[in-house]
Amino acid sequence: MKKYWHVINIGIQNNLTYRFNFLARAVFGLIPLIAMLYIWQKIYSGNGAGTTVGTYSLAQMISYYLLTTVVDALTAVNEDDWQIAADIKDGNISQFLLKPIDYLWYRLCLFLAGRVTYLAVAVIPLTVFILYLHQYFVLPPDWTAFGCFLVSTVLTALLQFFTSYAMAMLAFWVLEVSTFIFILFAFEYLASGHLFPLDILPHGLEQALFFTPFPYQLYFPVSIYMGKTTGADLMRGLLIQALWVVAAYSIARFAWRRGIKKYSAVGG
Repeated sequence: MKKYWHVINIGIQNNLTYRFNFLARAVFGLIPLIAMLYIWQKIYSGNGAGTTVGTYSLAQMISYYLLTTVVDALTAVNEDDWQIAADIKDGNISQFLLKPIDYLWYRLCLFLAGRVTYLAVAVIPLTVFILYLHQYFVLPPDWTAFGCFLVSTVLTALLQFFTSYAMAMLAFWVLEVSTFIFILFAFEYLASGHLFPLDILPHGLEQALFFTPFPYQLYFPVSIYMGKTTGADLMRGLLIQALWVVAAYSIARFAWRRGIKKYSAVGG
């Protein structure tokens, strides 16, 4: 395990070189959030006091978007899929085939290093923003919900990474994977709850989405924190989320084993 801790350490040092980029991304990333909150405030104010959308009051809706920002900062894949595809395309993975290091765990360590660095830099503007809107920010109903939220967030990060890793494995078969990555990102952005809470959708459509992994990439941990998912639904959801993580990991491993048989690199 020492070599992987070393990879995390090197990854953090490399990412800190671009700490201003992380800070700028975090600050400017709040602009779409501000616009979205402004739209929802207008929606609620136009319908009178005590208005709810689905089961959400104004405070709950604003809390939802603040929490999606936090979860996204903790779990989002930042160009890891592009870098993995580039490593395959450029032949950089050859060195890992000759050394006692697993490429998947190597990339996972770099992913974790990137998330730690981004969170360390983004925590200041994000905290200031949340404190500014503290009157709208709701707390979890109890410590059990908060603990399950943390577990689900970890599973979300793993699901995000393994899914992106498996998608990047297409580089073994195609020269350009950008189209596939953009399609996956579009589905994930719409179906994971980035734009709006999934439970304000028609019930049938909401249930259909839960047959896919996308709600477990953002909406599910937020719904746990807000007390929207409790009891048996909570336990069942965590189990399903864990199964999706195992499935994504298995697909990533299978794609690597099949792809490495087609892999060839030439030159020095």
